[in-house]
Amino acid sequence: MNLVLFGFMGVGKSTVGKLLALKIHYPFIDLDSEIVKEVGKSISEIFNIYGESGFRKIEKDKILEISTLDKHVIALGGGAVLDYDNVKNLRNQSILIHLTAKSEEVLHRLRNDDSRPLLQKGDKINNINLLLKERTKIYQKIADFSIITDNKTPEEVTSEIIFKVGKDI
Repeated sequence: MNLVLFGFMGVGKSTVGKLLALKIHYPFIDLDSEIVKEVGKSISEIFNIYGESGFRKIEKDKILEISTLDKHVIALGGGAVLDYDNVKNLRNQSILIHLTAKSEEVLHRLRNDDSRPLLQKGDKINNINLLLKERTKIYQKIADFSIITDNKTPEEVTSEIIFKVGKDI
């Protein structure tokens, strides 16, 4: 059984994922990092060259590939689970864990990060609020459970995941 962390950007998926994998002795896969390695370009460059739809196609192919793995911790990009096929493929072999944070916390965590293509134009807090509004119901619907990461250390979030998953790992 894989543990798949998903949620909005800046909620701690990669940081918590690495720590979780270390604690439960599973390999860690950061989907965006795998895409960057495979394509040889940053996420921003991929968006600029191929557009969001091109990026989503690459992402979908990679999810199909990793969905056959077992006993991995996988961190997904914020939009990966918006595609029904991605969720269907992951659900077969995974517990889907939604990490969440308030928009102000996301903004604080991303304040010095200019690598997020969906936040590069316009007012960041408005973009965050709009994207969160669009995505939160979907995230909640597909999650096996959700964890709020506001005011928690990665260690606290990791412990909470391990507690909730319990015997399934």
